[in-house]
Amino acid sequence: MNLKERLRKYLVMGSVNCNRAPEETLRAAIKGGITAFQYREKGEGALQGKEKVQLGLLLRQICKQHDVLFIVNDDTDLAESLDADGIHVGQSDESPADLREVFPDKIIGLSVSSWEEVEKSTLAAVDYLGAGPMFSTNTKADAKNPVGPEWVRELRRKYSSLPIVGIGGISCGNSKDVLSAGADGVAVISAVTQAADIPRAVRQL
Repeated sequence: MNLKERLRKYLVMGSVNCNRAPEETLRAAIKGGITAFQYREKGEGALQGKEKVQLGLLLRQICKQHDVLFIVNDDTDLAESLDADGIHVGQSDESPADLREVFPDKIIGLSVSSWEEVEKSTLAAVDYLGAGPMFSTNTKADAKNPVGPEWVRELRRKYSSLPIVGIGGISCGNSKDVLSAGADGVAVISAVTQAADIPRAVRQL
């Protein structure tokens, strides 16, 4: 699979997002067909220090067993200690150019929500873009205003070959709008972690 295919069904999750044990949630999502996983241990009640690393090691091992991409959210030390496949950063995190120097071989993802953000970013160091938020979301307290699938369409017109993943407020009901706008994949949190039937939710994305 090329990177675009490996980003098709992208689960973002930490322990605070789950109704059940995080490893159970991840296994159920893999059963449903996720192709990429981002370990994002943030928010109120999130694990810290050794516990955060231990959970990361367990989730990393599960992804490795099933050949699912394992990405770490915005933590270079964690990405290194977990031997992650990649790291995903936002606009206020370390720059992709600096990350590329540290991680010449890892996948680097960058969140963008406007042309202003795109123009100030070093896209030459980026392997894929996280475009969003697509729709309003309650998962991130500091989420920006939704930019909608039209933002994916605009990015795709300018960057025909760069992998693009839609993120933010995506559900089984609206994921098709994001994909038909030109996204290669959709990234979700609660649409999967809060689902009664996780494998079914993943299949519907």
